Amino acid sequence: MKKYIVMAAVLIGGLATAQQKQPVLEEVNGMVKATYYYEDGKVQQEGFFKDGKLEGKWISYDQTGNKIAIAEYTQGEKTGKWFFWNERNLSEVDYSQGAIAEVKVWSREAVADKN
Repeated sequence: MKKYIVMAAVLIGGLATAQQKQPVLEEVNGMVKATYYYEDGKVQQEGFFKDGKLEGKWISYDQTGNKIAIAEYTQGEKTGKWFFWNERNLSEVDYSQGAIAEVKVWSREAVADKN
């Protein structure tokens, strides 16, 4: 019996920590806007779905609300320019036909040195 109580406690504890805040879905101009949240309620990511596929601009944020990525999708495929920010760099990734065509990286230190 003790074994089953321990297993139940582990299972319930695992389920409680695995739960995340559910995304908010809303209809906007014939597409579904999805907003995902961190556990503290701050926006983690937002973007659109069309016909069940990623579509248009998707933006990701860190837990303090700073943008960390902007991505672009067309009918579920990665397209256009994607941008990624971190403490050191800004990266630009160009997609063409769903594949990486070019990558550019700018260092914050290099930009600061020019000023």
